[in-house]
Amino acid sequence: MVKAMQGKSPADRYSVMTSVKHFAAYGAVEGGKEYNTVDMSSQRLFNDYMPPYKAGLDAGSGAVMVALNSLNGTPATSDSWLLKDVLRDEWGFKGITVSDHGAIKELIKHGTAADPEDAVRVALKAGVDMSMADEYYSKYLPGLIKSGKVTMAELDDATRHVLNVKYDMGLFNDPYSHLGPKESDPVDTNAESRLHRKEAREVARESVVLLKNRLETLPLKKSGTIAVVGPLADSQRDVMGSWSAAGVANQSVTVLAGIQNAVGDGAKILYAKGANITNDKDIVDFLNLYEEAVKIDPRSPQAMIDEAVQAAKQADVVVAVVGESQGMAHEASSRTNITIPQSQRDLITALKATGKPLVLVLMNGRPLALVKEDQQADAILETWFAGTEGGNAIADVLFGDYNPSGKLPISFPRSVGQIPVYYSHLNTGRPYNPESQTNTPHVILTKRMARSIRLVTV
Repeated sequence: MVKAMQGKSPADRYSVMTSVKHFAAYGAVEGGKEYNTVDMSSQRLFNDYMPPYKAGLDAGSGAVMVALNSLNGTPATSDSWLLKDVLRDEWGFKGITVSDHGAIKELIKHGTAADPEDAVRVALKAGVDMSMADEYYSKYLPGLIKSGKVTMAELDDATRHVLNVKYDMGLFNDPYSHLGPKESDPVDTNAESRLHRKEAREVARESVVLLKNRLETLPLKKSGTIAVVGPLADSQRDVMGSWSAAGVANQSVTVLAGIQNAVGDGAKILYAKGANITNDKDIVDFLNLYEEAVKIDPRSPQAMIDEAVQAAKQADVVVAVVGESQGMAHEASSRTNITIPQSQRDLITALKATGKPLVLVLMNGRPLALVKEDQQADAILETWFAGTEGGNAIADVLFGDYNPSGKLPISFPRSVGQIPVYYSHLNTGRPYNPESQTNTPHVILTKRMARSIRLVTV
């Protein structure tokens, strides 16, 4: 990815400089809570978490964004061991380090800086070359230099790293070179939503994972009557996912539109929303804090389900597009459970009761616990957030025009109680043995036994 984005040189007109982020162990926060602390052994840190960062830098990435979290008690933004001893001295990194959004001023809340000026001192001395999204460096560095709390040598090091990156990108020769040739003016900041549609479709369908296909439910036929239901079936915004840069929602293809495009006049399509993303008002208010990202149907949940059931009864097969809205899988959107929201689970149960073949198309940005859904659905497609051509790509898979070849890059637990779930567990002295409960760290209870026991110690 680094080589593809940077090309032969980050100075090339159609290249960009990549940044490895968030350094380090940002994905290992306690309890899965965004921005939380990270506490782990050196063995796990360097064996499991550091190699991907190192690989990106070895491939030529020119920048590192520092993580917001603390690592073993020290905020990464003030961690000279991480940013100097490891990154610079051990790994030989020559590029630029930049703070995450507002991370320098957050050192005050971490308790490692007394005030904004002190936060700048701590961050620069730790090895943060550039401050993102605030004016703290320009505001406080002159005074810190004058007082001697920051040396000119330290400032020179940070400045040198910034200037080297600009030189590598060719910005001293032509600061406007990355805007494209003059004949392309005016600059089209949303071009990626209209150009390269073929590539967007190809990438999207390559990412689709077939989780289940009972009795050859898939591929679907491009004939008969198909009911397309679910709160995500006709959402242009959600199919793009979160952090979708300059993507334009009204240029994206929904699953409903993709199915309609695929069948043309050959099949009858019935659509019903069936449920809102969630019936929890507090969650809706959070998702709509800055914009109306989630549109709520004012009808009662039962009225929406009834409409979907009527559509299902008239259809030969039901395609239910369910999961998370893009905001539910966004930054700072940690969840205490990883099931599909109850409003949608109720819809799935009602659709199952019709007896019609049921295909679940999942949209989500994290693993989901799908025990009940696995029992109810005849086929399940994991489509993540498939992008502007997502609807067409998903339809390609549904109707057999493309063979789903994606593989899960993450494990899907049956419940949050199983977490952490990962493939590289170390062997224990008493590994789990499904054939015997003797000398194992687990007690296996039947559902009947579990209902009668409140607490089990092992």
